[in-house]
Amino acid sequence: MYETLRRRLGCASFALAMVTSVIVCHLTFLFMGIDTPLFRVDRAYFTEQARIQYQERSTIRPPRGEIYDRNGVLLATNSIQYEIGVSPNLVYDLDYTAEALSEVIGISRDELLSEMNPPDGSTPLYLQLVSPAPASMGQAILALDLDGVVVTPQPRRFYPHEDLAAHILGFVSFEDVGYYGVEGYYDDDLRGQLTSDDQSRIPFEARGAGEWESGATLFLTISSEIQHLAEESLRQAIADTGATRGTILVMDPKTGEILAMANEPAFNPNRFYAQDESLFGNPAISNQYEPGSTFKILTMAIALENGVVQPDSTYNDQGVLEVGGFSVRNWDREAHGVTTMTDLLGQSLNVGAATLSLGLGPNRFYDGLAAFGIGERTGINLQGEARGEMRRPGNANWFESDLATNSYGQGIAVTPLQLVAAVSAVANAGRLMNPYIIAREERADGTSTQFEPTVIGRAISTETARDLSRMLATALEREASTALVPGYTFAGKTGTAQIPIPGSGYDEERTITSFIGYGPIDDPQFVVLIKLDSPTSSIWGSQTAAPAFNYFASRLVVLMEIPPDAVRLSINQ
Repeated sequence: MYETLRRRLGCASFALAMVTSVIVCHLTFLFMGIDTPLFRVDRAYFTEQARIQYQERSTIRPPRGEIYDRNGVLLATNSIQYEIGVSPNLVYDLDYTAEALSEVIGISRDELLSEMNPPDGSTPLYLQLVSPAPASMGQAILALDLDGVVVTPQPRRFYPHEDLAAHILGFVSFEDVGYYGVEGYYDDDLRGQLTSDDQSRIPFEARGAGEWESGATLFLTISSEIQHLAEESLRQAIADTGATRGTILVMDPKTGEILAMANEPAFNPNRFYAQDESLFGNPAISNQYEPGSTFKILTMAIALENGVVQPDSTYNDQGVLEVGGFSVRNWDREAHGVTTMTDLLGQSLNVGAATLSLGLGPNRFYDGLAAFGIGERTGINLQGEARGEMRRPGNANWFESDLATNSYGQGIAVTPLQLVAAVSAVANAGRLMNPYIIAREERADGTSTQFEPTVIGRAISTETARDLSRMLATALEREASTALVPGYTFAGKTGTAQIPIPGSGYDEERTITSFIGYGPIDDPQFVVLIKLDSPTSSIWGSQTAAPAFNYFASRLVVLMEIPPDAVRLSINQ
């Protein structure tokens, strides 16, 4: 019995020794990477697994193309931020590590200790501490060389001027997807392209030539100086008038180039993740509104073009006009008697505008508006443009009274950009230009695309445009408008629009006020729209938007180096 037990124990010990020897030999060969007939190491398999795990942690993206203004000022570029995390099980000294991290990342030592070593003993495998962290913080943590602390580089889009031109630029998500503005519209062009054999990943360190191709570089038509002035002027106008929001839009009427496009409130694209999503859309191209009396410029243009009136024509303003069961009244509820076309514009008479549209009839009136691009997208190269709304006879929601109310900008909707483009046609001798905001695109392969001015069509004749510009300039002078800039002759028109409430007419207290102007009228260099929503200092465009135009335009002529009329005209003689 004892002998049998001894033999069994000896066999078991021998077997155990053999198995142990086999395991030790296998691990030795595996470690050394040696293949034998008995022990064959699948190096390819283990190498591939290691590569996948390494690259999953260290993926980078090809560089996204940069964005500049028309003068080469950098507006969007790329930077490296970091994700800072810790694996508590790999930390040798929790107290020391928590103390060191606390001084850099701004989280208290006690809070870090509690998270790395919870009271319930459920120690996390990995704990994210800061993401995204600025480069300075990441570099500081790396310099500490702490056990168990992981600092992972993360490519990020960077906007050096913070919220400047935010609605024009848009932003780029953490997944390198562009949203809104130029970043959204040109997302495919701006993204870099992988050129290595493995198109799925590139290790962070493997940035050598031939692995990727940078995205296209874009040069915008805007001037960062004019953009800054527009944003500063808009903030000042909102503070002065108590408006809730606003827009300033500047366009070159001869080319269609956008020189500035400012909206308030704006957002910081560097911190899009911490911003209110309602701020991301560009109100200058996506928000439709009833333009009010600025629309009378177009009504007068169409009436002059069709010969319904001449610049020196008059009409008898009786203060009220019945159309389709609706009573059109002037803003001041007064009758103005025999009135000229210029005074119709200067005094912004609704009855006069309705008289013109009725004289035109629906076909000529709405065809004329269509020739100015009303009711259609301008086609600007920005993401999110709306088309406005223009109903015509035959539409179930069109009524006879619309022919009258549309003439003074009620019951019809435009975007700020549509209105600027339309009025620019008057400033540009009747030619309607396609608005654009990209001047040039340069690609990594050395090719480039230069965007050129494009004439969409002719809205009115040169003669009509010239006559109307003079009428608008004279109207401002007769009314001693607060929009006037000493030394310069500008054309322009105020607007005060009621705000529609769905299903219940118009708001009784709030308005949208505006002023659109251009000049100098002998050689227009810009068209400017000032739009203010719900001002509290006054409900009238003449008392809110017109002074804002004066503030902006008097500084714009300096930036654009436009001499006063007397100097400019004497030089040209």
